[in-house]
Amino acid sequence: MRSPAGVSRSMISVVERGESSPTAVVLEKLAAGLGVTMASLFEAATGAASAANGPVARLKDQPQWKDLATEATSRRYVDYQLRVAKVEKAYGKSAVSQSSVPRIEIRTGGLSGPEIAEFLREHLRSLAEVSPPESRHALNLDELRKPDITFWSVWEGREVVGCGALKELDPQQGEIKSMRTAAAHLRKGVGTAVLEQIIAEAKRRGYRRLSLETGAMPYFTPAHRLYRKFGFTNCPPFADYVEDPNSVFMTKSLER
Repeated sequence: MRSPAGVSRSMISVVERGESSPTAVVLEKLAAGLGVTMASLFEAATGAASAANGPVARLKDQPQWKDLATEATSRRYVDYQLRVAKVEKAYGKSAVSQSSVPRIEIRTGGLSGPEIAEFLREHLRSLAEVSPPESRHALNLDELRKPDITFWSVWEGREVVGCGALKELDPQQGEIKSMRTAAAHLRKGVGTAVLEQIIAEAKRRGYRRLSLETGAMPYFTPAHRLYRKFGFTNCPPFADYVEDPNSVFMTKSLER
């Protein structure tokens, strides 16, 4: 006979009596890796409530989930990552399936390919929808080919999913340009990966400061959050920029 959770009652009895079996050993490791008790794995099966009221369904009722929607999402993500880390530490990375983790590759240059050309055209089109002409500072394909600019593209298989560039303003300062993530790949870490690449290259060159200009409209709010996460703060216009209500200027010191 099977319990509502799909676990045999004989299996539950084995666990309750403290006896060992191959299945019990696997379940014990699973519980340890997830940071829960063995009893909680079978709570839905042994309790009077139905499977719909089991421990997974009741997570939303726990205090840590009762917060703003964005914070709740963040907490779930952090909690999941901590549990994955526990399993990997205890039983090795092979214990966690990587099939659903996107594998991205960051490439330098590559501006001659048609995929990059179309990706950048879409970038310019999307900015034209939210920014007035006088406030657009995005670079086109030819401008990105200039010798003072290094361009990176982010790929997942044969698909371009993001890009970014570093422009040298002077021997001590660089500017971040052309940061974009494909709409279908937002919140997957693409922007973080390319920003880390740009910061690392700026430090390697010995820049003392890294700055950027981005839009002030709500469309750009996720970008603001990403930059602040990496220590960028608001600043006055730099280089050839001027004050513009549609622009936000940010900078980060690279000095230790």
